Amino acid sequence: MRVLLVEDEVLLARTVRRGLVAEGFSVDLAHDGDEGFFLAREHRYDVLVVDLMLPGRNGYEVCRDLRAAGVWTPVLVLTAKDGEYDQVDAFDLGADDYLTKPFSFPVLVARLRALQRRGAPERPVVLRAGDLELDPGSRRVVRAGTPVELTAREFALLEFLMRHPDEVVAKAQILESVWDPHVQNDPNVVEVYVRYLRRKIDVPFARHAIQTVRGAGYRLAADGG
Repeated sequence: MRVLLVEDEVLLARTVRRGLVAEGFSVDLAHDGDEGFFLAREHRYDVLVVDLMLPGRNGYEVCRDLRAAGVWTPVLVLTAKDGEYDQVDAFDLGADDYLTKPFSFPVLVARLRALQRRGAPERPVVLRAGDLELDPGSRRVVRAGTPVELTAREFALLEFLMRHPDEVVAKAQILESVWDPHVQNDPNVVEVYVRYLRRKIDVPFARHAIQTVRGAGYRLAADGG
């Protein structure tokens, strides 16, 4: 198995590489995020092991930029950051596994082998509605060739609507799918975010993709409006 280890603690990186080599792995090292991104993009690896707190690009940015560049090699984040939101952010940006320091070396080896067996995931399908495109992998939205900047919530709402083209979806469905179903939310928040979305993906392009179905909910036109 060929592994790229992106770790700025030189002694730790060398120690981990020595252990992995003893287990039969071939290991390349990078000590900053920019070098790690370059090597991962230019060479073929079975698994990437990436720290989060790196000079240059941090680990989050490495994951995000690799996925945006179409590199789908499995990524195991190896970091001292053990907060649940740190993990959520890493997974949202393209990581496949997460291991916190200090760590068990046998567990690291087992997880690397599991990721190799799983292989690189297929690139998520780009969703399209006319000239409106949403890429779940790179988290990019383009309308008529023009990039559109969305907040995380706006992106989640648009993705949900685009996965149900020409279907009428109720506010309750949207709340359950886009917001935390365990938190009580005012249904009017859906109207607010639909309005935000229209201002970004419809109004500037003279389109009417997001349609209000009075008394029932909303519908996204499959032809992009």
